[in-house]
Formats: sequence, C-alpha cells, structure tokens
Amino acid sequence: QVQLVESGGGLAQAGGSLRLSCAASGSTFTINGMGWYRQAPGKQREFVAHITSDSGAMTTEAASVKGRFTISRDSVKNTVFLQRNSLKPEDTAVYYCKANAYNMVDYGPIDYWGQGTQVTVSS
Repeated sequence: QVQLVESGGGLAQAGGSLRLSCAASGSTFTINGMGWYRQAPGKQREFVAHITSDSGAMTTEAASVKGRFTISRDSVKNTVFLQRNSLKPEDTAVYYCKANAYNMVDYGPIDYWGQGTQVTVSS
C-alpha cells in the first residue's frame, strides 16, 4: 500500500506562483512514477504532469501548463513537487497527486490517489 499526502494548496493571485508537494509513504519501492491531476468545478479530472521514478526522471506536462508548471521530485524523501508559475484563474481546481505502482500480489498495475488540495487563483 502507498499513502499520498498533498500540501501547498491555497489562494494565489493571477500571475503568482505556488508550489504543491506530495509525500508518499508505505511501499514506495513499488512506485513507477508519480503525477498530478486536477479537477475544476463541473469538469472532469485532467492530467497535469508526470515524472518517472527511475534515474532518468522523465517528465511530461499537459500542453495547457507546459512552460508554466514544472514537476520535480526528491527521491530521498519520496516527495514530488509541482511548481506553478504565471498562475491563471483557470488553474483553479482541486489538485490530486497520483502514484502508479505495481501490486505485491501479481505485480499488476495499481494507482494510488491523494486526497486532493484546493487551489484558487483570483484575478
């Protein structure tokens, strides 16, 4: 089992910056990668960014945030960060951390989600 705890949400001004953190605990050795998703009111949850757990630390960002959001990790602390710059009101959403891992029963894929953290960007 993997537990994820997000932090760093809150209120920000348009054009400002905010950094989210997601700390993983438990069977972190089963994690293949971690990422961020967000869900705005009345909309479906959407992908934001992802980073792999291997030494290459490959990152992927959604087109809507590329150049503004940066995902990074601290492998020692099993923590993933999402640095968000040039915030826009449309970035207002609940941000969720996700870990894609393998289960210890048949080594099949399994996803873990954090509880989400609210981010509100005012204009």
